[in-house]
Amino acid sequence: MLADEFGREVTGVRISLTDRCNFDCIYCHNEGLGDTRGPMDPQDDEMETDDVVRFLEVAEEFDINAVKFTGGEPMLRQDLEEIIERTPGSMEVSLTTNGTFLPGRAEDLVEAGLDRVNVSQDALDPEAFAAVTKSGAYDKVIEGVEAALAAGLDPVKLNMVVFEHTAGYVPKMVDHVAENEGLQLQLIEYMPELTGKPEWNVDIERVHDWLAEQADEIEHREMHDRKRYWISADGSSAESASEPSNERRGMVEIVDPVENPTFCANCHRVRVTHQGYLKGCLNRNDDLRPMGEMTKPEIREAFREVVANRVPYYGEYMVRNGNGEWELNEEYIGV
Repeated sequence: MLADEFGREVTGVRISLTDRCNFDCIYCHNEGLGDTRGPMDPQDDEMETDDVVRFLEVAEEFDINAVKFTGGEPMLRQDLEEIIERTPGSMEVSLTTNGTFLPGRAEDLVEAGLDRVNVSQDALDPEAFAAVTKSGAYDKVIEGVEAALAAGLDPVKLNMVVFEHTAGYVPKMVDHVAENEGLQLQLIEYMPELTGKPEWNVDIERVHDWLAEQADEIEHREMHDRKRYWISADGSSAESASEPSNERRGMVEIVDPVENPTFCANCHRVRVTHQGYLKGCLNRNDDLRPMGEMTKPEIREAFREVVANRVPYYGEYMVRNGNGEWELNEEYIGV
């Protein structure tokens, strides 16, 4: 297993299979690359099936034990089932999708070897959903979640980006996962530095505080120093319950990487762009490393180099100045 000079072992990879998407979400940053989504037709610059599989076979050599396929919308790749089927058996395979193509394909994905799925769902209100995603596919997403559960992808984790346009829908979404067996909720902190709309930001700590008031149990997750809030459908809270409720409960977790050195210090993931570039950090594009013609020796060399050069974004690449503001570490200027 490879580790960077900060002692962070790389245990997982996140592979963007395409930058194409049938949605046009207003917060999209396309895996940190910016809103670069191309035409809906397959593009020549996307990694081919064999390229993806060859990379994964090399990653297995370095004890990578988990891969998440993303996009764009990864299910626009008609070879997705083949890629999953050819993924090394030692790896847990997960998928992040908008869910619209899960009906009719969820069972095939599970049969191919898919272990988990995250479905982007930013609101339970169809009009609000359409405003955020620029899509009228709300009903199809709901159908996709149901198809995933029916295929055995339990739990299905719903991804909800929390910002000005969605924050008011958080309570309803929390109730939704508490009342419906097989669902979990991942609230994702909005990243203004990648989207260029700082005015849409909300204070994520207020969301933490509100969840703590609602939860009947709070679990500490070692990875990324995260908290998991277990919230009962009966509305009980930590103050009103002497022990965890036996009623149906929903799990809510917040992903809050913005200005969070602890998050960065616990990052164990390398990313791969749809064009076949390795990316050591979501927030950076100055560390992209091509893998040449995608031969195994070239992949090995590039992978070792990217891991060796990984730097925690907050706390190292970005440091606080005398005024407590984040600024670029001079050590990395001009690098």
